Amino acid sequence: MKIELAENYGFCFGVKRAIKKAEQIKNAATIGPLIHNNEEIMRLKKKFNVKTLNDVKELSDEKRAIIRTHGITKQDLENLKQKEIEIFDATCPFVTKPQQICEKMSKDGYEVVIFGDENHPEVKGVKSYVSTKAYVVLDKKELENINFSNKIAVVSQTTKKVKDFMEIVNFLILKVREVRVFNTICDATFKNQEAIAKLSQKSDIVIIVGGKNSSNTKQLFLIAKNYCSDSYLIETKNELDRSWFQNKKLCGISAGASTPDWIIQEVVNEIRSFNIE
Repeated sequence: MKIELAENYGFCFGVKRAIKKAEQIKNAATIGPLIHNNEEIMRLKKKFNVKTLNDVKELSDEKRAIIRTHGITKQDLENLKQKEIEIFDATCPFVTKPQQICEKMSKDGYEVVIFGDENHPEVKGVKSYVSTKAYVVLDKKELENINFSNKIAVVSQTTKKVKDFMEIVNFLILKVREVRVFNTICDATFKNQEAIAKLSQKSDIVIIVGGKNSSNTKQLFLIAKNYCSDSYLIETKNELDRSWFQNKKLCGISAGASTPDWIIQEVVNEIRSFNIE
């Protein structure tokens, strides 16, 4: 059996930046999980004494705080700044961008539509910068019964599909007089999704490696499953089952933006150890 990695996969710019920052700072506490990968968070804890807090309220005697890649709410940031603690902002620049857009556009009188998952930490942070009305939706049907103002700004969660975002945009253009559209989908996310779509179409089995609580990883899995029914989402090599690979000729592999190379390599090595002909 042949193993082929997607053309684009794994750590994105924002995650690489955050990991490097955490390793350099050491002995710090992150506000929320730094990234959506439990194995990497455990490595940072073990080697660099970087612990994870759920939110700002859990801070006690810590001297250094790192803001997670997904960012935090505007109010949490203000509360953090009031504490006697050194702050290191590891918010991904691609996440900071929609925060800034929402703050400016709402100050200019625009209501804001955010395409994304309302319970995702990135979206919670972005929404907190809206001072007018904010609508968080995952489907255009959720917009049908809303009476909008004449001015709407639209942004997206960074890990969503461009195609789905455009459905939201096209619906609003037909309904609202003035629509300002900001494409805030991360370029790395788009490239990873495009690559797995291409690879999964020719694969007999696809393995997606990454945190099961990661939005971008789940998106990769859904795309792979659409083209290859034998697609699996795993976090570590321990979840692999040798029987999955019987009678398979090509195994495609991709990984989420928060998945480090060492975990991907462990998965590849484990599949090779099965010695499937």
